[in-house]
Amino acid sequence: MKQGPGEGAELLDELRTAIGKYVVLPSDESLTAVTLWVAATHIQTVLQHAPRLAVVGPTKGCGKSRVLDVLHETVHQPIMTVNMSTAVLFRVIGKNPHTILVDEADTIFGPKAGENEELRGLLNAGHQRNRPAWRISGPEHKPTPYPTFAMAALASIGDLPDTITDRAVVLRMQKRKPGEKVTPFRSRYAAPELNALRDRLAAWLGPLRGTAGRMAPTMPVEDRAADTWEPLVIIADLAGGHWPALARAACVTMARYETVQDEQTNLKTRLLRDIHRIFEAHGNPEALSSLDLVTALLQDPDAPWAEHGTKGLNAYHLGSMLRGFEIRPANYRFDKGRQAKGYARNQFLDSWAWHCPDLTETTPAPAHDATPARPTQGKPPAAPTGQLPIGPPGGPAGPNRAR
Repeated sequence: MKQGPGEGAELLDELRTAIGKYVVLPSDESLTAVTLWVAATHIQTVLQHAPRLAVVGPTKGCGKSRVLDVLHETVHQPIMTVNMSTAVLFRVIGKNPHTILVDEADTIFGPKAGENEELRGLLNAGHQRNRPAWRISGPEHKPTPYPTFAMAALASIGDLPDTITDRAVVLRMQKRKPGEKVTPFRSRYAAPELNALRDRLAAWLGPLRGTAGRMAPTMPVEDRAADTWEPLVIIADLAGGHWPALARAACVTMARYETVQDEQTNLKTRLLRDIHRIFEAHGNPEALSSLDLVTALLQDPDAPWAEHGTKGLNAYHLGSMLRGFEIRPANYRFDKGRQAKGYARNQFLDSWAWHCPDLTETTPAPAHDATPARPTQGKPPAAPTGQLPIGPPGGPAGPNRAR
């Protein structure tokens, strides 16, 4: 069916409305980005980069899986999985690649899921065209290149590895607020509407693949962010109307927000490393008080903690930063019967292993200068799950939330 002027923009408008009907995304910019990402899957064969879509949230019930449900009915040749081996992924990516949809990606890349470095490497390589993976294949043991290029969406509780989010459009999901309503997603009712939009996308974009492959749009960001967002901007420029401006505004807003997230994550990783050093300096006791930790952090002249906030790091700041790792203070009794808020060393073990894997962990020896710490009431907090922080507590607000 021949498309007239403006029909691409109208089609994207319809798709945007349909997606927003079934899921509350974190911002208007996020809704724009998902709409363009879906459309871009239908021209994968001419793209130079295959942006990942990282759908991450702090807990269950944030709508991550529902996003994948909607994607499954609208993207090009979807393959949905909750756990796919590297060998299988090699074989489903071809010259006309499927769109890979991975739910529960935290079970693949989380701190207790093992290394999975091969799968991570494949997903990283597949962001750019002409990055094949070589394997020995067949009875003749012949070196064989396997394509890796394919668009992929991954839903996860907690952040995905930095090397993946660095190549992704990131949706930072939150639970719906009171009053935010969505249409219940029922496949037999929703699929026909979404499939019709999928087929219209394919019909619109099919004749435009050659044009899309030659386009080099002006980008408002640089480097890898430009590579990731270029396919979405190409779709917007093909559609015309208000979409080129919408796409570039979403690109700038979401890329800047991720830059802030990277800075906050790096700062929090530095905090984990410094706390590891302080525990070692104190002989690896079972717990250290918040006051002792803050004092030791402030005494490091090369660390940023003396300039943190308006008057330097304090116990409140410390608690806020560690909360993103599910590490919280409790009451402990220290030497000479002193009772104070503090942190148990075993709370940090998962976070150290996940965020600071180069640190060498040994079985801590009992401290010689203090009575082993014990909570004054209850039990020590359970070991954390190792989730990455989703946003800086009390930090800059993200993009405006979509309704």
